[in-house]
Amino acid sequence: MSISLRVNLRYNGTYRPAAIGYVNSAKQVSEVVKIGHESDLGYNVVARSGGHSYIAGGLGGKNGSIVIDLYSLAILDYEVAPAIAHMGTGFKLGTIAGSLDDWGRALPHGTCAYVGWGGHISYGGYGFTTRNWGLTLDTMISAQIVLANGTIATASQDQNPDLFFAIRGAAPSFGIVTQTTVQTLPKLSSATVYQYGWNLNVAAATSALDVYQQYSLTATIPKELGIEVVLAPGDTRGTVSFMVLGAWYGAANTFNATIKPLLDKLPKPLWTTFDVGDYRNSLKNLAGGSIDTFEPNGHDTFYANCKSLITPKNAPLTAQAERAFITYLTNQGFDTDLGWFLQIGLIGDKNSAVAAVPAGETAFPHRNALFIWQLYGYTQGNKPPFPSSGFTFIGGIADSVVKSMAAGWDYGAYTNYIDDRLQDGQQLYYKQNLPRLKELKKKYDPTRVFDFPTAIKP
Repeated sequence: MSISLRVNLRYNGTYRPAAIGYVNSAKQVSEVVKIGHESDLGYNVVARSGGHSYIAGGLGGKNGSIVIDLYSLAILDYEVAPAIAHMGTGFKLGTIAGSLDDWGRALPHGTCAYVGWGGHISYGGYGFTTRNWGLTLDTMISAQIVLANGTIATASQDQNPDLFFAIRGAAPSFGIVTQTTVQTLPKLSSATVYQYGWNLNVAAATSALDVYQQYSLTATIPKELGIEVVLAPGDTRGTVSFMVLGAWYGAANTFNATIKPLLDKLPKPLWTTFDVGDYRNSLKNLAGGSIDTFEPNGHDTFYANCKSLITPKNAPLTAQAERAFITYLTNQGFDTDLGWFLQIGLIGDKNSAVAAVPAGETAFPHRNALFIWQLYGYTQGNKPPFPSSGFTFIGGIADSVVKSMAAGWDYGAYTNYIDDRLQDGQQLYYKQNLPRLKELKKKYDPTRVFDFPTAIKP
């Protein structure tokens, strides 16, 4: 395993850790953390779970950090009667999904098999079952965590409840989570993975985006539907590729009736695909064909940014913002050398489990969200360097929306689409929970042992 492991080659050779500790127990994690806590050299300590951080956060986000590699903390115990699982934070999502499926169980999580469990559950965990089951972190019952002074603690509703609040959305700022206990759910008996595609001009794409937003706001969408819009360069300048895709976890013969209110207001699709099968088949399909994680993870050179657009339900996009956004994509999208795509996922409508959790119960604050956006630009051939004009282009996409909305628009950002270039990232990530998190940082890590570019500051 390379000490310079990173999924984003934009950071290739950027950060050099002071040391990397390969651990196989919470006790060993504690011993390494104490080095950072007690050293006169002021070492910061970070964890690396899957090495999938968009900003190479698993290397500290700067030179000279001590990295604790959690790869060997990959023990999974399942208790049948309460249907709970105890999982080390060294797992990849694909391994967890496959193992739980063997027991007839499942969890809400993202689609990429190689994402590490530790980071995913620490910051949120969004996927196509989120509307039905909530975020990954919403399944957490308790966690074992190593604190800044090396103490091994338990965080739950009953033990250290303030810490339990903090680690469900901001865990890396407060300690190294070594194990999580989660409430599993019965795996779904049927799953239909679907895609509809169009090539649309500005007027048609603007209308289609508004149709999607209105459907999300006004329709009583069954919670079994996972859905997002994906936009990419169109066939010619002035057009955009517009796709509606996702997964339906209800009975296959009821899908058409569910999606019909949306499709009835859109043009006839140029192409469609359907893959009907069981839940495990959907996991494989959405992961690109396999949930196995035996081969090394792939690499890319990109700027992924949620600038961060988490669209609130009570302040959806205006017609002006929709048109400005589509116009930017269909024009400037053809002036860049980058490849790019955008995902606009439905996370919180009338039937969403996300909204059922109060905003102050977890550090993740976006319980009033409607859409979660990811803006992704990458170099051709996935080779470095990433051009400076690429940052301008991706930032311009976000600005086309934000600057078209009223001043003070209450949008947010998602920490699993982490961006170290956000000037107001802390506020966008944590919103109304930020003051409380700052106070808890003073309590649990006053000397900032767990410090990195996007960490909570006391």
